[in-house]
Amino acid sequence: MPTGYGIASYGGPEVLEAMDVPKPAPGAGEVLVAVRAAGVNPVDWKIREGYLAEHMPMDLPAILGREVAGAVVEVGQDVDDFSVHDEVLGTVVPGSGGYSEYALVTASSATKKPVQVSFTDAAALPVAAGTAYDAVQQLELGEGESLLINGIGGGVGVVAAQLARNLGVFVIGTGSEEKRELAESLGATLVTYGDGVADRVREIMPDGVDAILDLVGGESLRAIAGLASDRSRVLTTTDPATAAELGGGGVERDGSGAVLAEIAQLVADGKLDPHVTDVVPLERSAEALASVESGHARGKIVIEVP
Repeated sequence: MPTGYGIASYGGPEVLEAMDVPKPAPGAGEVLVAVRAAGVNPVDWKIREGYLAEHMPMDLPAILGREVAGAVVEVGQDVDDFSVHDEVLGTVVPGSGGYSEYALVTASSATKKPVQVSFTDAAALPVAAGTAYDAVQQLELGEGESLLINGIGGGVGVVAAQLARNLGVFVIGTGSEEKRELAESLGATLVTYGDGVADRVREIMPDGVDAILDLVGGESLRAIAGLASDRSRVLTTTDPATAAELGGGGVERDGSGAVLAEIAQLVADGKLDPHVTDVVPLERSAEALASVESGHARGKIVIEVP
């Protein structure tokens, strides 16, 4: 039977284990994908811990992973846009998982992979890059404006920085000193985390910034929210309650295959680099997730399936 990595109970890193799982069958509006690569995201460890059990209930045991790239091996009913052997990328069906040899993908949240895009780069796009794209669209950024990205070094931050830069937006990103080279390669200016971060931003932008994309939440968000000239342009991916309290809100996800196709084409055209900085084999899934959970990963980590 196909091998995957998932959980039989909620908990810490130790509960992620290899599992033999039956090959699933696609339902209406779904395709079965032979996974070549799966993206690793912070939401994966939050699901593992049970933090999202109320909002994203899972029937355990369950395979982890929300985004994949691979080849279609079976097509469900009412799917007209995909055929067997198509190379695709997309978001997995709730209850399925990407850390596996096979995954069910929602057809409406998938697109064909451009030939110029590798499977590992493609697998990094549906969740992180999709979130970044939606955020930049929601902020309605324009040429000459400024954007502060709180936590620029992760998968969402590196894509948001590039998308904003391509629009002619001046980008500042908060992060550790170790992320400086990465931030500067994205065309962004790094400001280090910690006490006095708002003052350090004002040294660069005395009048504050036009918009903020927060990828950290909590007190880190509170420390910078006052820099926004318009609080309604403070968006967060992690802490909508705090953002709302401060006058902002959460990122509204589109999640459609049409948007994903646009993002994939940007990669194909060389206008966007998802910055996959580490590719690990399926049997090292636990290590990959632990690296993302640590918060020290630069760019995106992807699991490769042989």
